Amino acid sequence: MEENEAKNRNDELIALSRVSAAISGLWDLEAILKVGLNSVLEIMHGVIGGVMLLDEQTKTLSYFVYHGLSGKYAEEMRFKLGEGIAGKVAQNGRAILLEDISLEPSAARPDLIKTEGLKAFLSVPLRAKDKILGVMNVASTMARRFTKDDMYLLGSIGDQLGIAIEQSKLYKRLDDARKRYQMLLRQMITIQEEERKRIARELHDETSQQLTALALNLQALTEMMEMGDVKDTEIKAMLKKTHNIAVQASAEVVRLIRELRPTLLDTLGLPAAIRNLAEINLASKGINVTTEFKGMEQRRISHEAELTLFRVAQETMSNIVRHSEAKKAIIRLECNSNECILCIEDDGKGFNVSEITRIEKDGRGAGLFGVRERVAAVGGEAYIESQPGKGARATAKVPVSQEH
Repeated sequence: MEENEAKNRNDELIALSRVSAAISGLWDLEAILKVGLNSVLEIMHGVIGGVMLLDEQTKTLSYFVYHGLSGKYAEEMRFKLGEGIAGKVAQNGRAILLEDISLEPSAARPDLIKTEGLKAFLSVPLRAKDKILGVMNVASTMARRFTKDDMYLLGSIGDQLGIAIEQSKLYKRLDDARKRYQMLLRQMITIQEEERKRIARELHDETSQQLTALALNLQALTEMMEMGDVKDTEIKAMLKKTHNIAVQASAEVVRLIRELRPTLLDTLGLPAAIRNLAEINLASKGINVTTEFKGMEQRRISHEAELTLFRVAQETMSNIVRHSEAKKAIIRLECNSNECILCIEDDGKGFNVSEITRIEKDGRGAGLFGVRERVAAVGGEAYIESQPGKGARATAKVPVSQEH
């Protein structure tokens, strides 16, 4: 008897060691859960079972890995929290041991249980830091098959698998973030290069030609003056034409410089720069714009915070013009001693925010992720709220340090 007990304890230690090794040596969640499940089934001899994971959004349990159960059973056994035996375990975090689940009134889908021939049933929660992530179920075709020792062993393995599930989610988030950063970086580099090409093209096609014409006219004026046989009216006409060209060239250069670097931001501050940006980008397109500024009187916030919020406003207004079909927009900027909050709302057609989970190959989503990363880089946060047909609201919160 003692020899059997020692063997059982040894088997349990081997199973726990095997699960620990799988958690530390494997990255694939399915492989880890299969190791854990197979270890349990091997120790308990002749039982069947599976691991159900909890979907955080739908709050629904469904089988992720299983062994010995039919495909129909695994597919149709889906529970909300509190529903059925597994749903109760996931809801309250306490294991349930049943001598015969086919006689249990609260068991869900008794038809499937009967078809599967299940009797003894044991369900334990998979948890990590008091958070329930799923359940592990084992069953037998014999009644009174499991003991409390089985429940304790399954609970120990369940705790390890819960940690594995949590780690897997963290790894996935890190991997998604890495891919998003790589895509964003490539997109930003492409945008920068396209912007450089555009500026070079405009400078060459417009400003460069105007400046060349200005130089030629000035040269002609010089030659006419040297000849000494020209009338004052001709000189005046040529000078007027040259002046107009110079004015046009100057305006073009100023426009390009304003796009590259907002001079109003340096001279008059963030409210004036945002108001000017709204007039140029929104009001000029027929969009009725309202601006509200609070807490910005007689002070300047840090240059880094100003530039970040200006770029957020620039990108958001650009998206409103390109995508929203809005008629009205409200821009609010409120600052206190700790942070500045910029909120831009529109009454446009809106969109489903949950659909934008990554940057597409055509660049869709680059603006949204670009804004989030720019704001996060200065220790703030940015998010967008929108629904189809109900407009959109973009909010950016940036920590500030006051500059006099």
